[in-house]
Amino acid sequence: MKFLKLISIFILAISINSCSVYNFTGTGKIDAKTFQVNYFQNNAELIEPGIERRFTIELQEIIQNQTNLNLTNSNGDLLYEGEIVEYRITPMQATADQTAAQSRLSISINVRFSNKNKEDDNFEKRFSFYRDYAGSTLPTGSVLNGYIDEIFERITQDIFNESLSKW
Repeated sequence: MKFLKLISIFILAISINSCSVYNFTGTGKIDAKTFQVNYFQNNAELIEPGIERRFTIELQEIIQNQTNLNLTNSNGDLLYEGEIVEYRITPMQATADQTAAQSRLSISINVRFSNKNKEDDNFEKRFSFYRDYAGSTLPTGSVLNGYIDEIFERITQDIFNESLSKW
């Protein structure tokens, strides 16, 4: 009976201790209190106005929503910086009359991540994603904004996973 109590206490202690390390975003324990996201310049050959500001804000929001880190304008423990290096529309499939049946909107972003407290986590990496659409249409307005939002959602999640979740 005493042995059973000891095992129960041991299992309870392990489960309580492990809950303090794990959270639902999968980040584990983050050795930082603040983060900084510098403005991402748009250096792509084809320029879509305003996407650099949208991307910067979306990256800030995903980190704020999925961690308890505080956003700061300078001297952040974690620093995200980089530039939009590609914004491209490419025909993917052709029809018999030599027009595009399907086109692809691709966006690539070069990211430099620095962790003041754990320099082994630092990296520079290119993140990309795309959205295919019918080649007979040229997305504009809210349709284009929806495509860009979809691409940015995927890229920011990939950046978050690479820098904080280690997935």
